[in-house]
Amino acid sequence: MRLPQSILQPRSVRNLHFLAIGIVTVLLAIFPPRAAASPQLTATPSGLKFGDVIEETTETLLVTVTNSGLTTVTITALTVNNSAFNVSSVGLPLVLTAGQSFDLNVNFTPTALGYTGGTIKFTSNASNPTLQLSVGGVGVSSEALTATPSTVSFGNVATGSSSTIPVVLTNARTWKITISSLTTTGSGFSTSGGSFPLTLNSGQSVTVNVTFAPQSAGEDGGSLFATGPTLSIPLNGTGTASGQLTIAPAPLSFGNVPEKTTQTLPITVSASGASVTVSSASSSSSQYVLQGASFPFTVAAGQSLSLNVAFTPQSTGTISGSLTFGSNASNSQAVESLSGVGTVTVYSVSLFWNSSSDAVGYNVYRSTTASGKYSKINSTLNANTAYTDSTVVTGLTYYYEATSVNASGQESSLSTPAVQATVP
Repeated sequence: MRLPQSILQPRSVRNLHFLAIGIVTVLLAIFPPRAAASPQLTATPSGLKFGDVIEETTETLLVTVTNSGLTTVTITALTVNNSAFNVSSVGLPLVLTAGQSFDLNVNFTPTALGYTGGTIKFTSNASNPTLQLSVGGVGVSSEALTATPSTVSFGNVATGSSSTIPVVLTNARTWKITISSLTTTGSGFSTSGGSFPLTLNSGQSVTVNVTFAPQSAGEDGGSLFATGPTLSIPLNGTGTASGQLTIAPAPLSFGNVPEKTTQTLPITVSASGASVTVSSASSSSSQYVLQGASFPFTVAAGQSLSLNVAFTPQSTGTISGSLTFGSNASNSQAVESLSGVGTVTVYSVSLFWNSSSDAVGYNVYRSTTASGKYSKINSTLNANTAYTDSTVVTGLTYYYEATSVNASGQESSLSTPAVQATVP
């Protein structure tokens, strides 16, 4: 008996269905989904918020466009879709090598009250051929919140260091306003001071500090943006290459120096990479003193300045110290290690006298008082008319007299007056 065809057909379809699922699973395992590629052309910040701007006046913010890829990008067109916004002149086509950036000033001049938005479009041969920058601002007849200064310019600031400028925010209304928050845009800018949200009475102010700490050389732009009553305060500064301060020789060793005497050695302060301004120097020990420096002083890149260090040990033994130079260099606290050994100062008294015609030698006598007992200090007859006393002690005063001895061994009386010598 033949089985019905309807029973066999669904079984065949079911098998094919499972087979298809199995194939799809294998293909997904072999070819995993790919992540979206990062855009090659980027803008920092990715959008510009101008906040409240008085009608018919202009506010300017800066945006940095960067080729973050590994190949050259050519920007062929730059268009703005709203006449309230315009950009600084750019020569097109503009070629950006890998990693290169350019800065663009964007201006907002509201011609009417209320919010105005727009888009700035960059067309290029980058992997993302169209880069769009959103811009927006609000035209107002007067500002509820004012800033002093209205634009913060930091000028040149060395990378690795920072500069801070206070900004005063004032309520210009006759009623209370609340600042919800403060944020900064742009590389290297930050803010501190004030606790938000903050309510200001009419005419009341709050001071906040804006800091610029450039991470690389070149111009940086951004903004301090207040929400509540919206206000955008343009920020700009230029990071400059940091110099390196080098001190030679390092370390500086004075060797043995008699205590309470002074020895001076030269050091050389050099700058590399960029000029360095040295603002201060401090010594860890009063026995080491820097000489010849007037602060602040600037050392140009590739140049050197000679200074002296004086060492005056006040005791015996090894004496260590250091000089610390404060500057705007990347090594803002350059340290020069110092060492020296204080030694006992050995004093001696040199005596001279006139010769005697019949003398074959001389004896030298010493006392610690002018009228005291004199003792002979030479162990054998001195044939010369000079003698050096190397047994003196620091802080004492000595009195000396001499006698002559003839061939018969007869000794003359003590010479007068006595010679006085005080040992430091």
